[in-house]
Amino acid sequence: MSPVFPMLTVLTMFYYMCLRRRARTAARGEMMNSHRTVESNSRASPLNAEVVQYAKEVVDFSSHYGSENSMSYTMWNLAGVPNVFPSSGDFTQTAVFRTYGTWWDQCPSASVPFKRTPPNFQSQDYVELAFEQQVYPTAVHVLETYHPGAVIRILACSANPYSPSPPAEVRWEILWSEKPTKVNASQARQFKPCIKQINFPTNLIRLEVNSSLLDYYTELDAVVLHGVKDKPVLSLKTSLIDMNDLEEDDYEEKDGCGMDNLNKKFSSTALREGPSNGYFDKLPYELIQLILNHLTLPDLCRLAQTCKLLNQHCCDPLQYIHLNLQPYWAKLNDTSLEFLQARCTLVQWLNLSWTGNRGFISVAGFSRFLKVCGSELVRLELSCSHFLNETCLEIISEMCPNLQDLNLSSCDKLPPQAFNHIAKLCGLKRLVLYRTKVEQTGLLSILNFCSELQHLSLGSCVMIEDYDVIASVIGAKCKKLRTLDLWRCKNITENGIAELASGCPLLEELDLGWCPTLQSSTGCFARLARQLPNLQKLFLTANRSVCDADIEELACNCTRLRQLDILGTRMVSPASLRKLLESCKDLSLLDVSFCSQIDNRAVLELNVSFPKVFIKKSFTQ
Repeated sequence: MSPVFPMLTVLTMFYYMCLRRRARTAARGEMMNSHRTVESNSRASPLNAEVVQYAKEVVDFSSHYGSENSMSYTMWNLAGVPNVFPSSGDFTQTAVFRTYGTWWDQCPSASVPFKRTPPNFQSQDYVELAFEQQVYPTAVHVLETYHPGAVIRILACSANPYSPSPPAEVRWEILWSEKPTKVNASQARQFKPCIKQINFPTNLIRLEVNSSLLDYYTELDAVVLHGVKDKPVLSLKTSLIDMNDLEEDDYEEKDGCGMDNLNKKFSSTALREGPSNGYFDKLPYELIQLILNHLTLPDLCRLAQTCKLLNQHCCDPLQYIHLNLQPYWAKLNDTSLEFLQARCTLVQWLNLSWTGNRGFISVAGFSRFLKVCGSELVRLELSCSHFLNETCLEIISEMCPNLQDLNLSSCDKLPPQAFNHIAKLCGLKRLVLYRTKVEQTGLLSILNFCSELQHLSLGSCVMIEDYDVIASVIGAKCKKLRTLDLWRCKNITENGIAELASGCPLLEELDLGWCPTLQSSTGCFARLARQLPNLQKLFLTANRSVCDADIEELACNCTRLRQLDILGTRMVSPASLRKLLESCKDLSLLDVSFCSQIDNRAVLELNVSFPKVFIKKSFTQ
């Protein structure tokens, strides 16, 4: 191998480190004269009595395990006093998110992650809780009853959800954050992180979670907010902090959610006039672009202020082909989109999930952005973007002719008629409608016109009247379908399953969890096994009729199976599971929780024989 290539790699990393330090030095220089150490006087005045309150209401969340028409395993269980704590175990009266572990990232339906995601943003789900009284927080306690350790960030909002008039300004402040850590215990605990003081009262708290290190679903019972009505006294020390002692992670935390003063950072008037570009103008243009690809968006914004050469590189649309704005949801607004607009004319992947809520992004601002930046879009992530309305979906259908991937997960405020516009996106290959109000008429129109679909999520879509009709059209129109999520669809029968099995032979993933109208005695599960040999993931969660014959059919026909969930069945024996494990060499996840014939001894024996398989047996105390 030529010695040129190793040398080029070394030079690339050297210049990358130089650029990163240059970007951070520029931004820190602006802060140096104003940075001060703040110490809090934690002891409250005797007259300022502490208020202790449980959540009054759950105002928003990204996902939950439960049904939209029930209280079992739903986020709404976080409102009020504890239902379970201090007991440990799996209880329906708790709040449970939809996923855990890394299994969902290993499925055929998993999306490719965005690059340039800041390392300090690792949140996967969230829930927002409103409390009766606004207080200055002194503590936040989370009552965890099963597999604790998912909470990684706690935030407070200045907006009062019970105020009759909208606030002039909405601020989010991080009270506590930590990287995901493994908790080697599944028992209940009262999680009491040490939070920082903030200078505004709040009655809106947000928990963000990451369940990737958990062995099973985390279960939360209640959240307790401690606080005082009057602002605590702060004592200020005016000694400057030496910027050389400031760690990069600390600086990023001081920068809040990373998008403060975005307008200034992108503004060309903020450029420093310098006599030289150092040695960077000696490098080929393409090499500088390659190095800049390693910077996060805030670093790119800062670096654009250092000199004209780097400003030109940082504003090149090629740097924004994949743009992930989800980590900056707390700061992103119309003005931010306006300043990004000129640099995003070539954007192909755009993530606006969690953004724009409480008036941060307007319909007009979103429309202006897409009219300029939508023509090349291939992938658009809009999960939990509650600013969306019918006009927004109409703009997407008109301005994004090349769109192949659309995620509207948990956009539960979109009116049913808005989904009719999706039918105009005939090139769609992936569509996520989990927890939306899409109706049968609109969905049938989408299925008839979007025949290229490969991945479709209809989990918890409660407005659909007849899933057998939907399954029939999917089987007739979506011949390329590879993954289908029908989690908690309320009325699909063996007739719909027959249409799917015969019409979609390429299916690799099928989620039929909590579908109560499916019965093994009709032969529907055996039919799936015989007609879908490519299955890698099959969830039959909470279907008590799954039996040994179904498991043996899977063992004979679906040898590529990797994940199987048969939680709650009473008809499966250890012997049939052993046949399955012997046949399906790639099986990595087997959930047999609450399977009455599979006791702990049987699970232990199977674990000994098949150590590479994660066999889950849940319990209730």
